[in-house]
Amino acid sequence: MLTAITRGVSPAIVNCELTFVARAPIDLAKAVEQHRAYEHALEKFGAKVISLPPEAALGDSMFVEDPAMVLDELALIFPLGTESRRGEAASLAKLLSRFRALKYVQLPGTAEGGDILRVGRNLFAGLSKRTNEGGIRQLRSIVEDYGYTVTAVPVSGCLHLKSAVTFLGRNTLLANRKWFDTSCMPGFEWIDVAPEEPHAANALAFDDTVILPASFPLTRARIEARGFKVLSLDISELQKAESGLTCSSLLFNAKT
Repeated sequence: MLTAITRGVSPAIVNCELTFVARAPIDLAKAVEQHRAYEHALEKFGAKVISLPPEAALGDSMFVEDPAMVLDELALIFPLGTESRRGEAASLAKLLSRFRALKYVQLPGTAEGGDILRVGRNLFAGLSKRTNEGGIRQLRSIVEDYGYTVTAVPVSGCLHLKSAVTFLGRNTLLANRKWFDTSCMPGFEWIDVAPEEPHAANALAFDDTVILPASFPLTRARIEARGFKVLSLDISELQKAESGLTCSSLLFNAKT
């Protein structure tokens, strides 16, 4: 069964970590409403949503993709690149242990799930402000025994690799190619984000439908021109916390 782990919006999101986005006031009630609409969209595409309660002291904790990654055979738990966020992992690890064996990347290596783009058995790992070479080496050492390859991809200009590129299916990547080393990812078809929408590359794909933030209509048109259906979702308040769409859930098939 397709399973999505999410977490409620923390009241502390108003003081969240920001790196590439200027701070703006966040309407907490609207952010909560938008996150619930996101969860409902996941349910629409067949996911069983398991929503953890908010972590009141951890402003970025709704971004459950960063402390963990779930593969078919195991779940990985990461030491985040931002020290103030490292408390987010414990409750996720406890829940994920019900579904997968756990493996840990250890400090001084750092890694964040937002930096790891999975395409089949290939993991593209962003070398970024949040994920370092030691974290990528440990990731490779853990997953190669399960038949995965790990390719390091230098990232600049954005928070995570998946801020710059996501996989839509049909061997197609949606990307802002100015923000990462595209030579590390040969053999794909590309849809470039509209120049006026540099942050539009983070999308969530289900079969032939792509969920995209409503704030990127020009990029939506480009995706639709390539034959994909697009569902627009308003996450305007969450975007003030440097949010994309992939970062707010952990998606995997639960073994029944």
